[in-house]
Amino acid sequence: MIKFENVTKTYHKKIRAVDDISFNVKGGEIVGFIGPNGSGKTTTMKMLTGIIKADVGKITVNGFNIRRDPIQAKESIGYIADSPDMFLRLKGTEFLDLIGDIYHVPTNQRRERIENFCERFELTDALSSPMMSYSHGMRQKIMVVAALMHNPPVWILDEPMVGLDPKSAFELKQMMREHAKAGNAVFFSTHVLEVAEKLCDRVLIIQKGHLLFDGTLEELGKQNRNQSLENIFLELTEK
Repeated sequence: MIKFENVTKTYHKKIRAVDDISFNVKGGEIVGFIGPNGSGKTTTMKMLTGIIKADVGKITVNGFNIRRDPIQAKESIGYIADSPDMFLRLKGTEFLDLIGDIYHVPTNQRRERIENFCERFELTDALSSPMMSYSHGMRQKIMVVAALMHNPPVWILDEPMVGLDPKSAFELKQMMREHAKAGNAVFFSTHVLEVAEKLCDRVLIIQKGHLLFDGTLEELGKQNRNQSLENIFLELTEK
């Protein structure tokens, strides 16, 4: 459902944030994207979603080329950015209705999904308040609800657990599992290695724009004398 083929992105003509990387994410998979700060994770996510353009390479989401068919590709994506601080003057209900209108979500489906997600995230009582009054965690949760409201087949989540309380983090992980079990794709970046160990079917490890590993945690362990993911990650990214 995601195809990233020989993609490169350079900033200021000299900083190669992503250097000729390729990977696939299939339906039914949860794939974790791991790397230290500045490794190219967010640049990769923004190219996948069409926020920035790749210099070289081909990106396909749900069968649609992100350059040639940007609307269809973006309609296939639920994206959670690394910052939830946007549209803060809107009330929660106003923001979710705006997103529902953008994605043409029918009113009955919209209400049902908002009610379901907000109940799971304990957000219902806050929806009538402006989002500027929300805590960081509440803003993160409402961005999750907005991203998932149109039931997209591909989820792209940039550090989605940051700022979430334990119960909400648990609910989001359950949603990710449910989404993948239904045959959809989940691709997310994380700094929390324990989350990747417990949740992912595969992991990608990136460092300085280069993809160092693409495979299962079992394969990664066998290649590295069955060390912990933390030790393997530190060894790979400190080279």
